[in-house]
Amino acid sequence: MSTPTLHNARLLWDFLSAGRSHQPSDILVVCGSYDIRVVEHAVSLLQQGIAPRMLISGNTGNWTAELWNRPEAEVFAERALALGVPASQLLLEPQARNFAENLSLSRQLCPAARCVTFVTKPNSIRRVMQTQPVQWPGITYSVDAPDFAFPWGVSNMVGVFGLIEEMVGDIHRLLRYPRLGFQQALPIPPVVLEAWQQLIAQGYNRHLLRGSALDDLQGSQSW
Repeated sequence: MSTPTLHNARLLWDFLSAGRSHQPSDILVVCGSYDIRVVEHAVSLLQQGIAPRMLISGNTGNWTAELWNRPEAEVFAERALALGVPASQLLLEPQARNFAENLSLSRQLCPAARCVTFVTKPNSIRRVMQTQPVQWPGITYSVDAPDFAFPWGVSNMVGVFGLIEEMVGDIHRLLRYPRLGFQQALPIPPVVLEAWQQLIAQGYNRHLLRGSALDDLQGSQSW
């Protein structure tokens, strides 16, 4: 992989993974994915007493539909149980197929929650932050993730090239989804948008949404 590619990918990584934190909460909401380290980190937070319970949300998505033959929530729950979490502290939501559903369906299961720590992949922190005001308003929240470095800590489930594809798709969703009502708008620094366009030009386009990425970029300039 060329140095310019890594440089551009790191710009996306640093932007998408900013804001990692946790706080004492009513519940941990774990967003399912291909990276089992997400639930391992959530278990660590649970065992530290950050929250009394953990809700694991997720059916299958772009990656896991080909990895597992059951919902992400069930795979993550199995790992949590193996790490010593009692079943009484686990709640599963096995239907969600995206972040909007992760939050909206979890909200339905925990209507009394007033403070929530969401746990996700590092490169999904920004997307969860922007989804929260629309899908689960009225709460105090934080978003946490396992602490690993790019590119050496990348999950071998997807590899560095796969993660770059995913991050290019993440930026596209941050541009388009606010206009579809899925999440709150977020200004994206020009240097990140330039890196995103360069990665697309290099062929990292398999996780882009249908339609023109350029149109979404131009539409975002009015934010």
